[in-house]
Amino acid sequence: MPEYKQFPLADTAEGLTEADIIAWQVKPGDTVTVNQIVVEVETAKAAVELPIPWAGVITELLVEPGQTVEVGAPILTIDVDPGGKAAPSAPAPAAAKEEEPAEEEMKPLVGYGSKAVVTQRRARKGAAPAAPAPAVAVTPAPAPSKPKGGYVPLAKPPVRKLAKDLGVDLHALTGTADGGVITRDDVHAAANGSVAPAAIPSTVDSGYDPATRERRVPVKGVRKATAAAMVQSAYTAPHVTEFLTIDVTPMIEFREKLKKSREFAGVKVTPLTFAAKAVCLAAKRTPDVNAVWDEAAQEIVYKDYVHLGIAAATPRGLVVPKVRDADSLSLKDLAAAISELTDVARQGKTTPAAMLHGTFTISNIGVFGIDTGTPIINPGESAILALGAIKDTPWVVDGEIKVRKVMQLSLSFDHRVVDGQQGSEFLADVGALMADPAVAITY
Repeated sequence: MPEYKQFPLADTAEGLTEADIIAWQVKPGDTVTVNQIVVEVETAKAAVELPIPWAGVITELLVEPGQTVEVGAPILTIDVDPGGKAAPSAPAPAAAKEEEPAEEEMKPLVGYGSKAVVTQRRARKGAAPAAPAPAVAVTPAPAPSKPKGGYVPLAKPPVRKLAKDLGVDLHALTGTADGGVITRDDVHAAANGSVAPAAIPSTVDSGYDPATRERRVPVKGVRKATAAAMVQSAYTAPHVTEFLTIDVTPMIEFREKLKKSREFAGVKVTPLTFAAKAVCLAAKRTPDVNAVWDEAAQEIVYKDYVHLGIAAATPRGLVVPKVRDADSLSLKDLAAAISELTDVARQGKTTPAAMLHGTFTISNIGVFGIDTGTPIINPGESAILALGAIKDTPWVVDGEIKVRKVMQLSLSFDHRVVDGQQGSEFLADVGALMADPAVAITY
């Protein structure tokens, strides 16, 4: 006879309490294998694809895309014995097992910290009711309610990026894939004008009010977590921000030389790469910027490693994945690590584990043409460096005005940990290393 189990939303990272269902990869009636991806969810840290630990047939999806679900809550039901192969042959033992619920603990998936859930067998839908024996069916979950707040277009991160690149508004499309998921073909068709845009979703689904011409979108996932973290940091750490303008012409010239070298063939070396290397070297001389204030213990914790965070803008908001032990990497390896890390982030595939335990962060606002800013320190760290845009600027060189490649650096630091002198020395070191990479041999 069939054996039904409920698959709970797993805790994909320490401390998470809920996640939003983005898109289902299966539907009722689908046969799945062990560890097959069944759903994509968005947590407060990242988008995550969840595999199922059993093989069987999906019988019911308990939540809808766009709905927020608490960790541990069941999200689908699966029949792990659709052919009845596991049913005992002797009638007496079988009857005995039917009289009481068969409880089984579902072990958490590797890397997940989900709590165990209890599942029970239930009769197949449509089967004739049994004699008045104790009920053994799983208690059906309440019908999922419609997602509150804004309308969420169903599309995977690469499709979202494609839509952004082509200037297509996903809110105006109706997906052609199962469950209304928007595909690449849908985006290309809209870009080519071969499909008529979908009607604006109803006020209930989209949050759009025709009277005020406003649309309300609920704050969820990465955006919600980022907002909470920034507020916490801004109101708990006394921020100080310093600025430095530097001539990076030698750095740009050196970069061009590296591009032509055989060792760096195929390696993407950017100003961010040089900044990352400069931060790692400068932190050895000013370790305070790589330390952290422990409020509970009333201690300053100094880190003998640099887990370098690289702020990346994604369709779901700002994420800060880390390059582990960045201080131990060569310039070439650091360039490769940053390139891979940012590519994964822009695809929305950064794992929660990749964003934990950073010690210092770099934010490259210059890619948006911005000169400078006052970045907010990430919680658990004591400093953050923002890189401004590199621009051709009149600059005095040996008493003469010349056009040079100039950029601005801004360093925010926690004044409980880093004094003004230490922050200034660190920023000056980073500036000197970026202005002339040859200075690195003196560190």
